[in-house]
Amino acid sequence: MGHRVVVIGGGIAGLSAAYRVKKLVPGVELRLVEAEEKLGGKVVTDLVASPSGSFVVEGGPDTFISYKPAGIALCRELGIEDRLHGTNTKVRGSSVMRKGRLHQMPEGLTGLIPSKFGPMALTGLISPLGKLRMGLDLFVPPRRDLPGQKIDETLAEFVRRRLGGELYERLIEPLMSGIYAGDGEELSLAATFPQLRQSELENGSLVMGMLATKRKNAKAKREAKAASAGTQSAPRRAWPAFITPELGLAEIVDALAKTFAEDELVLGVKALRVVRAGKEWLVVLEDGRELRADALVVATPSHAAAPLLEGLDSSLASALASIPHASTATLSIAYREEDLPRPLDSFGYVIPKKEGRSILAATFTSTKFPHRAPEGSVLIRAFIGRAGNDAGIDLPETELVAMVRQELKEVLGITAEPLFHRTFRWPLAMPQYTRGHLDRLAVIDRAVAGLPGLALAGNAYRGIGIPDCIASGEGAAASVARRLGVAIETPKKEMKA
Repeated sequence: MGHRVVVIGGGIAGLSAAYRVKKLVPGVELRLVEAEEKLGGKVVTDLVASPSGSFVVEGGPDTFISYKPAGIALCRELGIEDRLHGTNTKVRGSSVMRKGRLHQMPEGLTGLIPSKFGPMALTGLISPLGKLRMGLDLFVPPRRDLPGQKIDETLAEFVRRRLGGELYERLIEPLMSGIYAGDGEELSLAATFPQLRQSELENGSLVMGMLATKRKNAKAKREAKAASAGTQSAPRRAWPAFITPELGLAEIVDALAKTFAEDELVLGVKALRVVRAGKEWLVVLEDGRELRADALVVATPSHAAAPLLEGLDSSLASALASIPHASTATLSIAYREEDLPRPLDSFGYVIPKKEGRSILAATFTSTKFPHRAPEGSVLIRAFIGRAGNDAGIDLPETELVAMVRQELKEVLGITAEPLFHRTFRWPLAMPQYTRGHLDRLAVIDRAVAGLPGLALAGNAYRGIGIPDCIASGEGAAASVARRLGVAIETPKKEMKA
């Protein structure tokens, strides 16, 4: 009889964990438990038919970044790498709202920090005084931690200290909110963008760090070009920053789902609690069944994992429950192209918190990914809800649609009746890496280490994007596989069992 492994949670992290467990553990007896009737979690793609073709409507995430390798690597392994598309190369950039008007976002923002002087010097988003304040970064000394006292600085505090409040409020805050749906006054720099603090310490300023990175990247490109000269190997494909499968991220979910046998999936049944029975794990389901396992991966949101594991370790459950989450919603809305007063010539726009608008951002989906709408049609997606302001997601459907239509009328001049709209609500969906997040992770890691054969995965810990979730699931799988005696290399990042 082979080893028994149970994975709780059928989102992208749980699916990746279960898939990797099957690859790593020969003859494994696997069960993947998901409370919903379908797999994928927040990865939801609707195909909406129209006389001229289909719209590809994403309910949750709509793309993933290419520079984190786990996403592309999994697609390659699943045989769907050739389905990946980058963003529209004929259109560049996005906009930022300032006093109700849209301004082009300056080019060259790398990791939230400006990396090109020209665009920042010319932008109308930042005042002359604000630009001078940004330049003071060259003269502001790095903040040094006191002996035995490491300050958990927030993202807002760090950017204001180095580059000034104007840059933060008008540019960095809306970009950051688009990633985390969070409040930069609360988000931990060390947990969200630790490379910025590292750059400050190593280079003395962010500007000098940016220049050093440019030199390093240029040298690496020259060396790679020299190393490949005269070889017969095919050049590696150069991916754009953001990529997605042709028919949406659900293609990844579907490809993963096809790797499981029917009896390996337990769908539409909620796991109630986890019990330690000698050397075994016992997963109690709401329908009365009990699943026994030699190892266990919990890949639910942390606030759902807490009650599952309460009976094992109260400190673990408390730490999991203490990770705050924000609620969000997306509303996709389609129009005939001829009904728009002007072309949508950017990827969309973000809105600073100080603007007080009803939505967080809007993506021009059909401009960003032209294959997601039939010719002659446009698709726009509005984002509602952020940390501290999620009241809008509970509005009745008619009011939510009216709110978004009013926004698009005021900003883009769109007054026509839409072809259709689709709303997706995500309560407690976005984990917030607030001040103290790394301390919470330390408590979680210590508790998990004391429960041999248990691993955690998901977006609540060390990254919220699709590649982060995939890497988290794969790391959890490697952890439990080693616990079961499988000899494998240690991944760079994982939550160890």
